[in-house]
Amino acid sequence: MTSRTTTSPRPSARLKLIEAAHILVRRRGYAATSVDEICAGAGVSKGAFFHHFASKEALAAAAAQAWTAHAEQFIFTLPDWTRIKDPLERLLAHIDFRAAMMDGPAEAYTCYVGTMVQESFASSEILRQAGDASITAYAERLGEDIDAAIALYGIKDGVTGISLAYHLQAVLQGAFILAKAKADPAIARDSAAHLKNYVVMLFDRKEA
Repeated sequence: MTSRTTTSPRPSARLKLIEAAHILVRRRGYAATSVDEICAGAGVSKGAFFHHFASKEALAAAAAQAWTAHAEQFIFTLPDWTRIKDPLERLLAHIDFRAAMMDGPAEAYTCYVGTMVQESFASSEILRQAGDASITAYAERLGEDIDAAIALYGIKDGVTGISLAYHLQAVLQGAFILAKAKADPAIARDSAAHLKNYVVMLFDRKEA
């Protein structure tokens, strides 16, 4: 009987380049990250880079799409809290989860898309649109839980699921900037705690 060893497929050069971009842009910023540095980080040749991407801008846009897919899997699908039945408790657990991620060096927990679009929104319409698409996808996905919580508990007048989802994004992105300025993720976790308290105050916890 022949023994077979199962091995995971090696990531493609394209995937390695996207992953390197995620790390380096969050660490150094979009403008300060060169194609050569991305290739070195990915462990691939410059020829391989241009086989997959026409430019750094093209890679950055593809990396934004990959970032959205990553969030869908690792934030909205795999964690145990995503299976909490109560939508408000699930939303609060989402905030707790994001706060728990805020630890270590900034490139480990800050947002690739937020970092990229802050620098490039005025200089690259392609990257502005890529950033908008990713941020919008996150807000719409989170808005599903918020809408379900509103239907169950009600909410303060004038607050919609999508508006609250965008506000959550705004607080998180701002928290990342504070953490970078202070060189300390504790202030970002503190912002997330304030956000959670705000969300609790918006809802009427008495079930209909």
